[in-house]
Amino acid sequence: MEITPEAATVLRRLAAEHGPLLFHQSGGCCDGSSPMCYPAREFRVGQRDVMLGEVEGVPVYIGALQYELWRHTQLLIDVVPGRGAGFSLEAPLGVRFLTRSRVFDPAEQAWLDGCPPRIGPAA
Repeated sequence: MEITPEAATVLRRLAAEHGPLLFHQSGGCCDGSSPMCYPAREFRVGQRDVMLGEVEGVPVYIGALQYELWRHTQLLIDVVPGRGAGFSLEAPLGVRFLTRSRVFDPAEQAWLDGCPPRIGPAA
């Protein structure tokens, strides 16, 4: 899990305004598979959600079914001009977070296959 410098700048701004945050990588129809940024206290992580890692100290989760489809890719959170889903915190700023991906090479995938995913809320 990675984040671009531009997206990290937006994320730090949002954290200063809203406090602790989390990302949930959506696979839904309404938000176009965008990473949604929420105040951590206002989003309940599901028991089957998988924690992908952290960016700028912000945990990133994905639904279990979506994880199965994307487990072979490295995800990069970027930010682009425009308006995405109204539920994500960056929407009023005139930008939207966007997930970019690349397929892991065979050596990376072999290493990852040995690491069990973290399921459910972080302890």
